[in-house]
Amino acid sequence: MTAPESVLPRGAVRGRLRGELLLGLAVFGLYSLVVMLPEEARARAAREHGRLVYDLERVLGIDVERTLNGWLAGQPVWRVLANYEYAITYLAAALGLLAWLYLRHPERYRTARNAFVLLNLGGIACFALFPVMPPRFMADLGFVDTVRLGRTWGSWGSPMVEHADRYAAVPSLHMAWTLWVGVELARVSARRWVQGLNAAHVVVTGYVIMATANHYLLDAVAAVPLVAAAVFVAERTTPPAGAVRVRAPDAFFLAVETADAPQHAGGVIMLDTSRDAVERADLVRVVGERLDRLPRFRQRLSAPDRRRPVWRDHPEIDWSWHVVERDVDGMGGLRDLIAGIQSAPLPRDRPLWRMFLVRGAAPGRTTVVFLMHHVVADGVGVVAQAVALMEPRPADEDGGPARPRLGRLREAAATVAGLAQLAADVAPPARLPASGTSARRFGTVTVPLDLARDAARRHGARVTDVVLCGVAGALNRTVLDGARPDACRVAVPLMMRAPGGGAEGNHTTAVMIDLPLGAMPETARLAVIARRARVLRSGTRPLAAWFVMRQVGRLMPAPLHARFARAVYGGRFLQGIVSSLPGPDRPLRLAGAPLTEVYPFIPLAPGAPLAVGALGVQRELCFGVSVDPGLVDDADRLTGAVLDVIKELGGA
Repeated sequence: MTAPESVLPRGAVRGRLRGELLLGLAVFGLYSLVVMLPEEARARAAREHGRLVYDLERVLGIDVERTLNGWLAGQPVWRVLANYEYAITYLAAALGLLAWLYLRHPERYRTARNAFVLLNLGGIACFALFPVMPPRFMADLGFVDTVRLGRTWGSWGSPMVEHADRYAAVPSLHMAWTLWVGVELARVSARRWVQGLNAAHVVVTGYVIMATANHYLLDAVAAVPLVAAAVFVAERTTPPAGAVRVRAPDAFFLAVETADAPQHAGGVIMLDTSRDAVERADLVRVVGERLDRLPRFRQRLSAPDRRRPVWRDHPEIDWSWHVVERDVDGMGGLRDLIAGIQSAPLPRDRPLWRMFLVRGAAPGRTTVVFLMHHVVADGVGVVAQAVALMEPRPADEDGGPARPRLGRLREAAATVAGLAQLAADVAPPARLPASGTSARRFGTVTVPLDLARDAARRHGARVTDVVLCGVAGALNRTVLDGARPDACRVAVPLMMRAPGGGAEGNHTTAVMIDLPLGAMPETARLAVIARRARVLRSGTRPLAAWFVMRQVGRLMPAPLHARFARAVYGGRFLQGIVSSLPGPDRPLRLAGAPLTEVYPFIPLAPGAPLAVGALGVQRELCFGVSVDPGLVDDADRLTGAVLDVIKELGGA
């Protein structure tokens, strides 16, 4: 949950201290790996590169190092002071600034730390790819090693730090660190005398690194673009304080959204208003009172450009847009309204949710159409956030059942096995007919939950299998033979929510199942589906898909992740989505009116013409079916066929 900086946990802004220390150790470990590279080859290359740098300076007429070094070598006191300055002050200044920012300016700390890490990684890369021998190791050029001459305790190159990288002259990290300190002091508007003191430190450091023959002048010059690039990248990749970066599984649905495939999900909530009416003002009041429990309702996405966007607090909610009224003519008019709502993307310059108060769908009923973008929450999260608006108020829960936890070794083994299984499932599915436009048809039907359960028990299957069979059988009965393939691949979302997770964000993965669409008895169709649906409970494929969605997606650069999402989520790999969602297990009221039914609606994947959601509410299984009109022009025919198939399976 994002909040203003004044109420944000400070550790959430700057990072936990243990994590910061581990990051520092990781960078140092990478530096140590470079030091361990083969010594002889590096020494030969470093000497050649050192001569190259010095020869270039002589051509340019800026080879001042030997003059400075010759004078300092003859000054014992100044030589010792210079050695200590070289060994200590750059380190004290940089670490001191990091500690000060961590404690006093947490809003700036993460950006500064990221810039510091980046400039060090850049330097380490240079040391590995272009080793350069410092002047003090090149006595044949006339340089004096003031470190060895002075035997300064703890100085760079002295016995105490003998294993430091001897060929890390370009760029000068001493100069880079002191320049970076100056940039960050300016960023936080430090006192002028402090900035002046650091400016003097930069000048002294520049003199010392050359006079002690640890660096060439060009080494110091090379530090300037290094710092500039690190600060530039950090400024543009670090989320601002008070903002939360969109997670990879959530950004996935931003990437796949197109004008023809909007990615917002929701529900059609039917209320019994035969006694007391529900007005728009009631909904505004209810949402306003619950805003503390619905953080994404008061946040919007920042401009994403080539990075993952962040959640930013939106200064003011436009209630006239977020909560609106509509009148319809019967359930047919309601379905047409919902089809239109599904066809229009939500604008991203405001919080990504809306509510429609709809009258006229049925006598004594008022409908609330509740929707939010898929980046905000998955299907279970949408249900959880809708329930948070109702009475009685739910206890603090994690928004849905958590997946069982395996031991780390077992989970890793299962994930590897699942990745192999996913690789074997890449055969493209047969295509269902689609119009290729944003037009939608929406249908609803209720199935007694006891009927679905009886059908499952009767045939040794599960309710999810019965739902899948109802969809497959309905497609067989409503799609023309010439346009209907023998099978279609659908994605079945599975919950991967960790204990304690909030209702925001996507915590589901999906497993693909090929549904048989050919002519056959429905009992035989159910047997095939029940056998294939065992992959839903095997654990390996869900773990592998979740690993790809969460971990691999997190490591990908945003543009690459977006291309990956668009490549794998759409008509090339699936033809529909069938989701069986857990519903509320107790009677609920919204704005004082009892809830009777809730029909979920799920966004169509790009190029896929079918999305089915089934939600258990008060012993009814409420189906919401969204279809491309190129598949079925009348969604009610499809939902009616779903009911007929389940009745047949249940022996009704």
